[in-house]
Amino acid sequence: MEALLRELEQASGGAARVMESRAAEIYAKAPLAAIPEIAQALLGVPGARIVAVFAEDRVEPEGVFYNYYVFERTGVEPYLIVRAAIPAADPRFPSLSASLPALNWQEREIQDWFGLEAEGHPNPRRVALHDNWPDVHPLRKDFDLRAKLDAFEGERHTYRPTLGEGVFQIPVGPVHAGIIEPGHFNFAVAGEPILYLQLRMFYTHKGTEKLFESFPVSKCVFLAESVSGDSAFSHATAFSQAVERASGIEVPLRAEVMRTVLLELERIYNHIADIGAMAMDVGFVIANAHAGRIREMVLEVNEELTGSRLLRGMACIGGVRRDWSPAQIAALPAKLSRVEAEFRSMRELIRYSDSTRDRLESTGFLSPEKAAALGIVGVGGRASGVDLDVRRDHPYAAYRRFSLRIPSFSEGDVLRRMCVRTDEVYASIALICAAAGSIPAGPHRAAEVAVPPGRYALAAVEGWRGEILYWVRTGPNQTIERCKIKDPSLNNWPALVEAVQGNIIADFPVINKSFNLSYSGTDR
Repeated sequence: MEALLRELEQASGGAARVMESRAAEIYAKAPLAAIPEIAQALLGVPGARIVAVFAEDRVEPEGVFYNYYVFERTGVEPYLIVRAAIPAADPRFPSLSASLPALNWQEREIQDWFGLEAEGHPNPRRVALHDNWPDVHPLRKDFDLRAKLDAFEGERHTYRPTLGEGVFQIPVGPVHAGIIEPGHFNFAVAGEPILYLQLRMFYTHKGTEKLFESFPVSKCVFLAESVSGDSAFSHATAFSQAVERASGIEVPLRAEVMRTVLLELERIYNHIADIGAMAMDVGFVIANAHAGRIREMVLEVNEELTGSRLLRGMACIGGVRRDWSPAQIAALPAKLSRVEAEFRSMRELIRYSDSTRDRLESTGFLSPEKAAALGIVGVGGRASGVDLDVRRDHPYAAYRRFSLRIPSFSEGDVLRRMCVRTDEVYASIALICAAAGSIPAGPHRAAEVAVPPGRYALAAVEGWRGEILYWVRTGPNQTIERCKIKDPSLNNWPALVEAVQGNIIADFPVINKSFNLSYSGTDR
């Protein structure tokens, strides 16, 4: 971290200043004009990357907006968060997307939601708000959440035209045949091979970040659970940790271990379902049937421990809502041992199916270079050589107490994305069994305390898809003034665009499933 701070000071000509230093975060402020030079200098440090950029409206109390630039360095636990003030009278900031494609959507979200112009952005079109939306900026404080907007008029999104003899456009969506949420995939094909893909998300933008400002803190945990339903516990835990860090709440060790177990159970049931669905997309129906059966075994464990098959209603600020009996804890290893045996048998079916391997290997290739440039996280990143995992790099809950093997590959194809999931299932089962044998006595949640106003903090959780970020600022009377959410899918959708190129249309479903990104987590 000292290297990052030295580069920060030198790149800003001494104008940047550390505001606050904590165990998990270091905050610094810097002039807005110096941000491009600062970013370039910080990212020149080996192992450094930019994690996120987001904005905050502080016009009423301070007369400015703020952009926050979150950096990390491999092997260094605290995040470095650089804050730059943007005058309300001149709402512009220098775009970094031309040299940092990972920030493309994030900077455009700031434009849409706050009305701050990203100067020099290579593609400044709307992303979060669609083209025919009125000229409103929903995350500004002066926007009324209850406002009813007039019927939308104007031009809809125009896709890049398909050019050339024998080149055709195939639109898929935004409404799909299954139960998934809407997203528009617009393919250009020459015969079977895909030349390029254009995608459009945010058909169900729910204004979740604005909704956080209208609920008491205790109710916001349930709102966090709804951001992405298959990651309910991960999102709720990330939000709870952000409030706990902002408020100085000490979570009991028993609660931390219980959180760790539940986070890994969420990873297991989703990975098993994805492995089965990937087999299904290449015609191996029996493997998917077994995966569904094994997933059901895990969901039954979830229900026995929490009362919810999808782990809803268990997370809370300060720990977890319900304790476990000694009998529940003692039964965990045996139940997961049966899950592991059944899963291993299913995995062997897939491994020895030559036709399945033929469809998965080399399909949907994403190079390590592109994955790193796009800021890909989670399963998609680790299959393409991007070795990032919040559990190891920024430990939370009880992850410091247990050894954890993080699988990583460099081949970057569908098969390796399946292999990451497979290896993580085994690692998660081993971790849970170790945790079950060492859950300490004590309270399962901290005593309820008033959340003080004017505090802020960042928290991260390694959800089963990848890195989930929450940044909160607390308000008066037990409220949240600002809640920033970053689901891993926001980073990873652009990877799908790269991975499908040169593949055939028939392979798109399995390539898409190999990433399995969240529409809801992106749209939020």
